[in-house]
Amino acid sequence: MPRVSEEHLTARREQILAAARTCFLSKGLHNTSMQDLIQEAGLSVGAVYRYFKSKNEIINAIATTVAGALQRHIEAVAAERLPLIDSLERILDAVDEQLGPAGNLPIALQIWAEATLDPAIGEIVRERYTGMRLGFQALVEHSIESGELPPDTNVEGVTAAFYSLLPGYALQRLLTGAPDRETYLAGVRGLLDRR
Repeated sequence: MPRVSEEHLTARREQILAAARTCFLSKGLHNTSMQDLIQEAGLSVGAVYRYFKSKNEIINAIATTVAGALQRHIEAVAAERLPLIDSLERILDAVDEQLGPAGNLPIALQIWAEATLDPAIGEIVRERYTGMRLGFQALVEHSIESGELPPDTNVEGVTAAFYSLLPGYALQRLLTGAPDRETYLAGVRGLLDRR
């Protein structure tokens, strides 16, 4: 029996994840069944279950992909050691990409909501967002080292507050379409300006 190439396996996995995204956006995360995903993927039951044993595994894969890419972006921005507002502006680039028609923020919003009901999904969300928060902590620590923030800054508290700007922006844009990026950044500058 011929061996299946790695490219084939990756393509099938992506096919299933694309089908899941389609189903989640059209039916909602909660209302989508594994049968819906299988039908949308156009694969056999066995083929889908070969890659994912449950809907939660699919949710985890999507969350890992989306949050993982955002986490790597945050870490790359943190490595640049820019002022906080410049760092936030660069991080919002990635958020803006996910707000577009092909973006994953509508699915992320459903995952956040489901995390309040399903402990397994709640754990997935906690792991992903804890990782992203570490990138924001690096931003805060670098700002203390550079003198932008005072040496006695409460790192945990400032990290939590600064990190909350990311989902705050994303949710406002997703749910209301406003504020635009420039207005949001002007507001953050107003909050950070201590003169």
